[in-house]
Amino acid sequence: MPYTRRDFLKSSAAATALVVVSPNDALASGRLPARWTETESDELMAAALGAAKAAGATYADVRIGRYRSQNIGTRERQITGVSDAESYGMGIRTIVNGAWGFAATSVMTTDGVAKVAREAARLSRAAGSVQKRKIELAPTPVVKGTWQTPVKRDPLEVSIEDKVAMLFAANEAALKVPGIRFVNSGLQLLREIKQYANTEGTQTTQTFIRVGPSFSATAVGNGGFQQYGEELAPRGEGWEYVESLNMPGNAAKWASLAVEKLGARSVEPGRYDLIITPENLWLTIHESIGHPTELDRALGYEANYAGTSFIAPPEAQIGKLKYGKPLMNIQGDRTQEGSLARCAWDDEGVAADSWRIVDKGIFKDYQTTREQASTISRLTGVTKSHGCSFADSWDSVQFQRMPNISLMPSETNTSMNDIIAATDRGIIIKNRGSWSIDHQRYNFQFSGQAYYEVRGGKITGMLKDVAYQSTTPVFWNSMDMIGGKDSYWLGGSFGDGKGQPGQSNSVSHGCPPARFRQVNVVNTGREA
Repeated sequence: MPYTRRDFLKSSAAATALVVVSPNDALASGRLPARWTETESDELMAAALGAAKAAGATYADVRIGRYRSQNIGTRERQITGVSDAESYGMGIRTIVNGAWGFAATSVMTTDGVAKVAREAARLSRAAGSVQKRKIELAPTPVVKGTWQTPVKRDPLEVSIEDKVAMLFAANEAALKVPGIRFVNSGLQLLREIKQYANTEGTQTTQTFIRVGPSFSATAVGNGGFQQYGEELAPRGEGWEYVESLNMPGNAAKWASLAVEKLGARSVEPGRYDLIITPENLWLTIHESIGHPTELDRALGYEANYAGTSFIAPPEAQIGKLKYGKPLMNIQGDRTQEGSLARCAWDDEGVAADSWRIVDKGIFKDYQTTREQASTISRLTGVTKSHGCSFADSWDSVQFQRMPNISLMPSETNTSMNDIIAATDRGIIIKNRGSWSIDHQRYNFQFSGQAYYEVRGGKITGMLKDVAYQSTTPVFWNSMDMIGGKDSYWLGGSFGDGKGQPGQSNSVSHGCPPARFRQVNVVNTGREA
């Protein structure tokens, strides 16, 4: 029976939380312009840059952003929340006397943007009175162009009724599995239109589309309960990606794993060879490679909030730190198809880059912006930025954010089955669970969603209460087998926090399955 708008309204009335912000309501309130053209935006950017130069800026850049985000959550046969919001405005950054200043406004008139440009220049002067080192920017070519995420169907143009109907169908299929009591599913969707210009002559327009589906089921029985969350990777793709996941058709299979976990045997603590699937390993890559290779962490600029890095100081690490064995190659990449951090240019107008962070086990380079590249070029020999500047909104200042960072597959097409067959005593760890890592990204503990014991090259049964502990260099130097290109999978996070005030960016991490020798496993069970 088709799901109708009447059904939607009836379900939403029973929801515990429902917030709908209509774009039409926003327009009526005056928060957004009724129309938005590139010509008008070009005029506003020119006015802002002109005012900045008149106020003494030796460099300035401006971003106009228009964002529409939508979130839908469901539980069993109820909608738990719907939000649909838009945001529009301009941010401008200036250098005066070698110091940064930043200001932003939603007053999108010539006078409004000129005023905020003068404010940014004033803040630059204030910063210059206490700043010890003058800002220098690595050179980058002047570019003009447009780009958008390749999609067949914009997910924000799909009706909310159709989205809810799909989620309810998935929930209903999962609830038919004996033992399943609770089911949650949802969608995060974003469309971002960003225009950028600077006083060097660069001018770009980009449109980004991102989708983030979710699903989890809880089974009750045997005097307890178990939850299983399927790792549905968020992507820089359109609605066609969500449809390709076939959530209604796969929900029963995913839910059955929660039921299977009810009968799993609790793990015996000790050292095991771990076979970690890409659905779990991407997060370990994010935390133990992605974050410590951020140059601002290594230089101490994030110490107050998000932490520092064990890969410091840079001059003692580049080309010297043995991150792992020669089979370990880590790629930074803002060009990867379907990835969340894909773009044509970053928020400084630098062309999207792809480069080796770790090459044959040796640490080679950090993630950089134009300012950072200028600072570190004498150590790396790389005189250009890797294009890692990003701001999550028009009213946020851009700074160094993580690109897509991935473990490259083996040149031989090793499969997951090959790794299992070569393992005498081990544990397979599947999907993302809880995690904890220290401020230097050195000591860590990760868990998963499903675990399987391996004995004599064969899977012998399901385990539970598994978490693995290590230090970053020891862990990656214990990796002795990785899958080939056919086993490579792209995971990632729709939201990764950093900075003060806090910002969130989206980032993908790809990898094949991999084996790690003799890793410490602890039992996380709460039974007495």
